[in-house]
Amino acid sequence: MTENKDCGQPVERKGRLTSVLALATLISTFGSSFQYGYNVAVINSPSPFMQQFYNTTYLERYDTPITDSFLTLLWSLSVSMYPLGGFFGSLIVAPLVNTLGRKGTLLFNNIFSIVPAVMMGVSEIVKSYEIIIVARFIVGICAGLSSNVVPMYLGEIAPKNLRGATGIMPQLFITIGILSAQVLGIRSILGTSTGWPIMLGLTGIPAAIELLLLPLFPESPRYMLIQRGDEKTAKRGLQRLRGWDDVDAELSEMHLEDQSEKAEGRLSVLSLLSQRSLRWQLVSIVIMNMGQQLSGINAIYYYADSIYANAGVRETDIQYVTVGTGAVNVIMTLAAVFIVEASGRRLLLLLGFGLCCGACGMLTIALTLQENITWMPYISITSVIIYVTGHAIGPSPIPYVVTTEMFRQSARPSAFMVAGSVHWLSNFTVGLIFPFLESGLGSYSFIIFSFICLLTLIYIWLLVPETKSKTFLEICQMFARRNKVEIKLGDLPTNDSKGSLEDLVRVTTF
Repeated sequence: MTENKDCGQPVERKGRLTSVLALATLISTFGSSFQYGYNVAVINSPSPFMQQFYNTTYLERYDTPITDSFLTLLWSLSVSMYPLGGFFGSLIVAPLVNTLGRKGTLLFNNIFSIVPAVMMGVSEIVKSYEIIIVARFIVGICAGLSSNVVPMYLGEIAPKNLRGATGIMPQLFITIGILSAQVLGIRSILGTSTGWPIMLGLTGIPAAIELLLLPLFPESPRYMLIQRGDEKTAKRGLQRLRGWDDVDAELSEMHLEDQSEKAEGRLSVLSLLSQRSLRWQLVSIVIMNMGQQLSGINAIYYYADSIYANAGVRETDIQYVTVGTGAVNVIMTLAAVFIVEASGRRLLLLLGFGLCCGACGMLTIALTLQENITWMPYISITSVIIYVTGHAIGPSPIPYVVTTEMFRQSARPSAFMVAGSVHWLSNFTVGLIFPFLESGLGSYSFIIFSFICLLTLIYIWLLVPETKSKTFLEICQMFARRNKVEIKLGDLPTNDSKGSLEDLVRVTTF
């Protein structure tokens, strides 16, 4: 065992990407996060054929064509049930991860993917559009759970020097899921009158793969030790994840965190909201998740086709330009995986929101002037690409990373529940009000998104610290003064010194 020569305490090694950690990351993100992105985009391309199916089914049932208003209502429900399901999925994150564990919840969550996949796949055969609407809600629950539990699981199994990179992997697979749906939705592939049920049903395949393979990998060692009290299983899992036997230093840090939380116990959402020591962490994740969704990312995608059309792109080619935009999203998120540990979380957030703010302003000008200046539509396309780039490197992936890092074990599930609820409610709100904003303000609606990006950027600049390569307890100490509490931590104890831990951890108000 490596020891500190001065005090005889174990010294934690710098973590590395082992095969077990890499495979656990890939399987959990492909099996869960990929589905989130795939189901965001899967109904965009085949929407005309799906609405024709709704119309035909209604006509066969009632011998009268469906009215435009009722068709709009059905389609709106088909779209909006997904974020609504995501909101409900976020509400059950805490009880599930505390009861079933992180890995156990991901395995259980596959029910909410495989069942709706079958439902959507057979919807045309059974001639029911209602089954699609219900299935979209159920698969939304899957997305709500996976969007919170995967970052939590990866943040807890990764060493601190790789936590940022692994924390961005869920967002990377979300973007890959979106791109996959865009590619499959091309008219020459599955974006056809006969191919759309297959497209909708394919979401069950990643879930089945995860269900088969994820049980081979360890549960979160932090969960096993701190919440279950099973040190043997935690140590065994940590040894597999790190690729070496000497994990005493990391276990000691977990013991210290465990003891520092004994007085608090497991925090519910209500107790989390009342905890003085977590006040600014909570405010920060709420603002970052609101900024992520209210910054206009969904509105940009909504506007994209008309922007491309105005730039002279032929209607039959717009689908390929959309795929190109999705590819840019994947590439820039992949770049964030490799630079987050060098640049830090804070810089990527500031840079990302700054680019989004500028792009929204530039897009407003371009859309306003494009009828008078012939080359202005190309500025619109450039603005969209800049916006997608900015969102991919910061606002999209980083809030998940810092939500994991800002909270200790007892508070993390409830924190993700709050963050996830804000995320999905904001998503639902944008989808609900943007059509009204667009009809009332037109291109000027992007000024609102630019202003939201600016406010979020200012908050991060003033109040969000850098968290890279720090332990969860060190990050807790960083927030202590702002929360007007003092957290005193002594040297990391060894396994033989558990009895003295209470003397090493004290929380007092200033």
